[in-house]
Amino acid sequence: MGKDNGFLIWQRSENRMRPVNDRIQDYAELYEELKPEERKEQAGRCMNCGVPYCQSVIRLKGMVTGCPLHNLIPEWNDHIYRGNEEHALSRLLRMNPFPEFTGRVCPALCEKACLNGLDGSSVTIHDNERYLIETAFRNGTMRAVPPVKRSGKHVAVVGSGPSGLAAAYRLNRRGHQVTVYERDDEIGGLLMYGIPNMKLDKSVIRRRRKLLEEEGICFKTGIAVGTDISFSELRSSCDAVILACGAKQERIPVIEGMEEGNGVIRAVEFLKQTTKCLPDLPPVNAFGKHVIVLGGGDTGNDCVATCIRQNCASVTQIEMMKRPPEERAEDNPWPEWPKVLKTDYGQLEAIEVFGSDPRIFSHTVTKLHMEDGILKRAELAEIHFENGKPVVSDNRQEMPCDLLIIAAGFIGCETALPCQAGITLTERNTVKTESGSYAADLEGVFTAGDMHRGQSLVVWAIREGLECARETDAWLMGYTNMQ
Repeated sequence: MGKDNGFLIWQRSENRMRPVNDRIQDYAELYEELKPEERKEQAGRCMNCGVPYCQSVIRLKGMVTGCPLHNLIPEWNDHIYRGNEEHALSRLLRMNPFPEFTGRVCPALCEKACLNGLDGSSVTIHDNERYLIETAFRNGTMRAVPPVKRSGKHVAVVGSGPSGLAAAYRLNRRGHQVTVYERDDEIGGLLMYGIPNMKLDKSVIRRRRKLLEEEGICFKTGIAVGTDISFSELRSSCDAVILACGAKQERIPVIEGMEEGNGVIRAVEFLKQTTKCLPDLPPVNAFGKHVIVLGGGDTGNDCVATCIRQNCASVTQIEMMKRPPEERAEDNPWPEWPKVLKTDYGQLEAIEVFGSDPRIFSHTVTKLHMEDGILKRAELAEIHFENGKPVVSDNRQEMPCDLLIIAAGFIGCETALPCQAGITLTERNTVKTESGSYAADLEGVFTAGDMHRGQSLVVWAIREGLECARETDAWLMGYTNMQ
């Protein structure tokens, strides 16, 4: 373990956010790292528990805590504390190929299961992970490791989000030749265009691409499989195909008077335009506008923060669910996922700039009002749930609204490519596989990530990519030595 009584000596200390008034002036990353000595102390708070819940997935009441990648957390925390950072890095990379992604955008399921979390002061696992990988890149420890021998097999991966990258990484290390197809102009999927720079600077993705290319992976961007190249043509050119196209079919609520394009934009498109146009404003922007973001999740919060950086006149975030409690309820004990109010960076910025929390809970948008084809107002209604179904009340209110951003989540993968390939989808618009398998019902075709499990977290996408790679390797070679 770290220090035998470290959790009693040192208090939890997270990476500090840059001051609000500084960070809303740019799109630079939010956090400032602790000094190395402070980081050692934070790692020293890890007790290497007899049963380290942090590194094992636990499903309780339909929700998960603990790391889906089974990260060897106590081991690398101990090495950080003792100054053995190269050993710590080797244990981190043993289970997680992309800690620079999870160390930025993962909600830290591991920390929710940390035993120190019993008193609300879990180990800063998330920040420790980021520190390790960033230190390694800075000092040159992260170097390309191409395979010593090639297998003669060729795998095509469609989609370059975290699951596609993870599958490509592992199969390439195994010795297979891997080509990754991405329809956008840059790799990363939602990492690139669905998460804003202040959470994940795009140089981090480009840095990883360079390393993967040095290891032998070929990236073909700007190519839409199913359009620019047919699925049958792709399948005939390789030994196996992995579909990792994400769950990009967005949920669009029915709102009276809504016309996309007339002051209405989907969240991912809004964030994508912003990323592509930086440092300039995108064609659809929030400058001087009263903005409503429909959706209370992480993407909605990212849109709130982006609108503030674009100097909106106001921003309101509409959440259908009721306001969570400030602290754990008695029926939600550790190590269950804490069902408590989370006030994220965008909401904190809105509180600082506009003087109040931007969120309105238990409401939805029911109607939009246009004047000469221009969006001017939105009608809101209270909402509650009966037997799991939303019930809209007659209690209505109007708010000024020049821009409505739809951040209502996703309802599965886009269906054009699976239909062209003749692959069966589930009722949830995910690729159908047997339980515990990643094989589609077409010989030599596999799937991973959100396209397989539905909208989820980056850390789950990485796990799916790694496991899919193992199954693909076994199919290609008749056996596998991947763990």
